Amino acid sequence: MLRSGGQWLRGLRLPRFPPRGTPGRPRSVCSREGEGNPPSSAETQWKDRAETVIIGGGCVGVSLAYHLAKAGMKDVVLLEKSELTAGSTWHAVRKTPQNCLTTYFHPGINLKKIHYYSIKLYEKLEEETGQAVGFHQPGSIRIATTPVRVDEFKYQMTRTGWHATEQYIIEPEKIQEMFPLLNMNKILAGLYNPGDGHIDPYSLTMALAAGARKYGALLKYPALVTSLKPRSDGTWDVETPQGSVRANRIVNAAGFWAREVGKMIGLEHPLIPVQHQYVVTSSIPEVKALKRELPVLRDLEGSFYLRQERDGLLFGPYESQEKMKVQDTWVTNGVPPGFGKELFESDLDRIMEHIEIAMEMVPVLKKADIINVVNGPITYSPDILPMVGPHQGVRNYWVAVGFGYGIIHAGGVGKYLSDWILHGEPPFDLIELDPNRYGKWTTTQYTEAKARESYGFNNIVGYPKEERFAGRPTQRVSGLYKTLESKCSMGFHAGWEQPHWFYKPGQDTGYRPSFRRTNWFEPVGSEYKQVMQRVGVIDLSPFGKFNIKGQDSIRLLDHLFANVIPKVGFTNISHMLTPKGRVYAELTVSHQSPGEFLLVTGSGSELHDLRWIEEEAVRGRYDVEIKNVTDEFGVLGVAGPHARKVLQKLTSEDLSDDAFKFLQTKSLKFSNIPVTAIRISYTGELGWELYHRREDSAALYDVIMNAGQEEGIDNFGTYAMNALRLEKAFRAWGSEMNCDTNPLEAGLEYFVKLNKPADFIGKQALKQIRAKGLTRRLVCLTLATDDVDPEGNESVWWNGKVVGNTTSGSYSYSIQKSLAFAYVPIELSQVGQQVEVELLGRNYPATIIQEPLVLTEQTRNQLQKNGGKDKM
Repeated sequence: MLRSGGQWLRGLRLPRFPPRGTPGRPRSVCSREGEGNPPSSAETQWKDRAETVIIGGGCVGVSLAYHLAKAGMKDVVLLEKSELTAGSTWHAVRKTPQNCLTTYFHPGINLKKIHYYSIKLYEKLEEETGQAVGFHQPGSIRIATTPVRVDEFKYQMTRTGWHATEQYIIEPEKIQEMFPLLNMNKILAGLYNPGDGHIDPYSLTMALAAGARKYGALLKYPALVTSLKPRSDGTWDVETPQGSVRANRIVNAAGFWAREVGKMIGLEHPLIPVQHQYVVTSSIPEVKALKRELPVLRDLEGSFYLRQERDGLLFGPYESQEKMKVQDTWVTNGVPPGFGKELFESDLDRIMEHIEIAMEMVPVLKKADIINVVNGPITYSPDILPMVGPHQGVRNYWVAVGFGYGIIHAGGVGKYLSDWILHGEPPFDLIELDPNRYGKWTTTQYTEAKARESYGFNNIVGYPKEERFAGRPTQRVSGLYKTLESKCSMGFHAGWEQPHWFYKPGQDTGYRPSFRRTNWFEPVGSEYKQVMQRVGVIDLSPFGKFNIKGQDSIRLLDHLFANVIPKVGFTNISHMLTPKGRVYAELTVSHQSPGEFLLVTGSGSELHDLRWIEEEAVRGRYDVEIKNVTDEFGVLGVAGPHARKVLQKLTSEDLSDDAFKFLQTKSLKFSNIPVTAIRISYTGELGWELYHRREDSAALYDVIMNAGQEEGIDNFGTYAMNALRLEKAFRAWGSEMNCDTNPLEAGLEYFVKLNKPADFIGKQALKQIRAKGLTRRLVCLTLATDDVDPEGNESVWWNGKVVGNTTSGSYSYSIQKSLAFAYVPIELSQVGQQVEVELLGRNYPATIIQEPLVLTEQTRNQLQKNGGKDKM
């Protein structure tokens, strides 16, 4: 029996699991009465050529085979080392004796689309394939027992209105009605998703497999992949004991064997297997007496999920990072040969505190018998999100690995990857799943620390501007890290530490997350004034940096970018577009010497952009040399009205406006430190970006700070830079523009040269978009709030309906109001139009303004020369 009050489980008889194949071993937890092992594929079937070879027969791999074949791809081959569903699908996180949880909810934005597609697919899969999937949809409720959780629910609701997913905040009375077994003493609210539920992972995979075969895919098992050999033409030889397959592309969907597959070609995928436990009870009279199935319950403070399992309950906790267990021997020694459907020994000590909380929340658990304790491996990436898409540095090698929640992701990811493979670009933006968000800095130690943190933080409050600190810093720190770390709050950007904001004496320091303005608000205001009135310095070292040179470099860049190629000695802002005319990337392109370029992108898109450039170079057979120099060079930004005065003290080079023009680039020295200086600043103020050897960062910083004492020089961070760029109406990649947007609706017409001779990628699509006309447009909004500011992805309302969404936002320290970018229908995009923006459960009046709110330094100077008036 279960006892409360912190006492041990009494009279509990736990199942023991002999080795696989031992007589008397219990049936595996996902098997069902009357079903044996799935049949192996016919031995006579084999293909020695394939368009796509998928490695791994779990739900994700089989879903991809189904979607590719259904979309018409011929010669889709899936290779599974043992049998379908062995491995991660069998032990799927949140797995039940017959089911895995499915939910529409996700705190991200575009992953909601993945969840939505998966559930809609699973609803109709039985009808399509004739295979039952065991799908229950009683809905789910996340419960809030603290005021900050209620704020989190309101925050999530603001990000839901412009999606198709149904989601509601419900009152305690409604929660009680839907889940009558709850102790309501602490419950303040619930976040309810109709249509959520649970599904049998075995049946789901078999239904997807039936569909894949129906449309012509070959699913071959057992077929252990023993070798992967790349060929010079970009194809692969995939070798198995049954024979070899020549593939145009391969997709690693091997679950917790994905690291072994990656190692075959020299890649170290950052994946860690963790142990996940859950408990199943016997029949409970109060549950048996219910007239309808209980919704799935998620107690976020207690860090557990609970649902009805026949006439009993199933309970699954997420232990703290101190108590949870990582299967680190698999990382060092590999997955044990033959492991597939085995389980680990259960360890109730690790989950006792969660059991006690669950018994308090659902009192009938106190008198329930436990009939099963399951402990199986699940593969985690460092940030718990999977890695999906083509991998940088290896031609025609794709991954779909690291699924902590593979069942709910399987349907949507199969469709997403299928569309990308077939059409040459992703159907929508999911850079948060890009496998190239990790790099050589992602060590095993870092991966383990982050996976432990991610598992333990499964149900913590998800704040805007969230930071997580395990595994930091990595080896990827700038030359200023030791100088600045004690003076500021650092943010994490693709392995780098970068100052978000700086402390002043007497101010509240440290990371204080909140849904409202918090301890960084006043310091950021001071940094904003520093740049607008004096001069500030910012560490921009995390920028991605590439050198491109060779006899075809200009031709390649002219093909890649929608803008013209800058003249030697100059820089411009350029965009790489997809074939459908969407914004794949934004970079600055500096023409340093004839045919030699420096390309700079944001930290989060370094390898994302590099992969695209490299693949186009190979596809077009351009004679170029491409080198990633991100880790070799540091970058300092110096900006503000006194920036020129400070820097001029350090060089004999003329920095005057006539001698060093806006968007010009030069190689020079500051106090004998070699620097590539570009006159550009994301603040919109007078400024330079100074590219230099990483080992020179501290010395360069010191001479600049010393030179600027008379001008009152000081530091500023990325929060202040964000406020400054928003006032200047500078777009940001990943917010205002990405693979969900085209440059015309994003207001980037100035940077797109449709009349240039080169037929750049996306040119024809953009012409068609322009001819057809836009349906929405990016606008700038001001809104009067109280203690909360827009972050991006909030719902925009008009006339009682959601009509759009914000993309990013901040507080404007110049007009002391909130400021945001938003996409709205074209008919609502006029200056002066009134709309509303939803923030934490309240709709705030907002007005579309003429952008920019504050003119750039360059424009102000031009107006002064022409006798005009400054807008500021």
